[in-house]
Formats: sequence, C-alpha cells, structure tokens
Amino acid sequence: MSTIQQDLSTVIRERHSVRKYDPSFKISREEISEMLNEAILAPSSSNLQPWSFIVIQDEETKKELRGIANNQEQVETASAVIAVLGDKEMYKNVEKVYNSAHAAGLIDEATKNMMIENTNKLYPAAPAEVRTNIANFDAGLVSMQLMLIAKARGYDTVPMGGFDKQKFAERFDISERYFPAVLISLGKAAAPAYKSTRIPLEEIVTFI
Repeated sequence: MSTIQQDLSTVIRERHSVRKYDPSFKISREEISEMLNEAILAPSSSNLQPWSFIVIQDEETKKELRGIANNQEQVETASAVIAVLGDKEMYKNVEKVYNSAHAAGLIDEATKNMMIENTNKLYPAAPAEVRTNIANFDAGLVSMQLMLIAKARGYDTVPMGGFDKQKFAERFDISERYFPAVLISLGKAAAPAYKSTRIPLEEIVTFI
C-alpha cells in the first residue's frame, strides 16, 4: 500500500459526523475556497457539474438558519455552514463545460460539438424528476469529497438533510433552477464524535 493510499485510508476511517463545535474557531474564506476548489473535481453526469454553494459564516445568519434546520446546534456553532445546491437545469452549463475542455486541448472541436449536441437533445427532454435525481446524486459526490478534504486538513463536518428546504430556498432567494440538497457544518470539534459500526461486508456484497 502506498503512502497516499494509507493517508486516504486514515482520513476515511477517522472522519465521523461531529455535532459539537468550538464556536470560537474560525476557518478563513480563503481556505474554504481552497477546499471547494478541490471538492468540485468530483465526477458528475456528462461533466455538467450540477452544483453550486452558499457558504454561511455570518453569525446572525447562522442563528437564523438554526431555526430553519430543526434547531440543530452545529448550524450555529460551526465555523461555517456550506449549503450544497443541486442544478435541475444542468444542461445549461454544457457550452461552458465543453468550450473550456476544447480550449484546454482536452477534446477536439468535433467531439466538443457532438457532446454539446447530444446533451441538448438528451437532458432538456428528460423529466424534471430524472434531472433532479441526477443532480442529487452528483451533489452527494461533491459533498463527500468536500468532507474528506476537510478531514484531511484537520477539520470536522456533519452532513444534514434535516432542514426545511422550502424555507431555506425562500430565505436565500434560490431560483427554481436550483434546490438545496444538503447542509454541511464545517469547523473544529469541541467534543469527540459518536462512533458507529457498519453492517459486515459479507452481508451486503455479492461477487460474481
């Protein structure tokens, strides 16, 4: 096992959901941006990257958000809460995505045009529910990547689906194109995380 693999294994094993945070500990906007820049390297369907983020650090806004998030303490005490939004109209990113890939020399013009054409045929015709499911799945990928990146830097996180998504969308003026997928508290633990166990692998895997 390489050193990189050992380090990743340690991060995975040591990452636990933390709900008690040191409210005096602050993470800079610059470092949060660095973590997000690494997180958005996560894969996505057709590389359409159907996500965006709201980073909430203002103390009064966090207090207000706590009320929207079922009074969960970590919303107020963590250094930041990162709202991961899913994009139901991710196909509107297609020209930006593939023009960028072409400009970087990663694909030729014929491939670029084909990908744009295929995306514009497939995604707008798909039911909104299908596109929402795709965006939700990809939001999960970028969220997990963000939490592992944070742990590798010595920070703690907890993902939260238990909040009033309609009230959140209204409070933060989110357009119909986007939906709040998950909130992630980010900060420094003030108490050990609760440990958990897993169902044994042999009960949930089939090798064929």
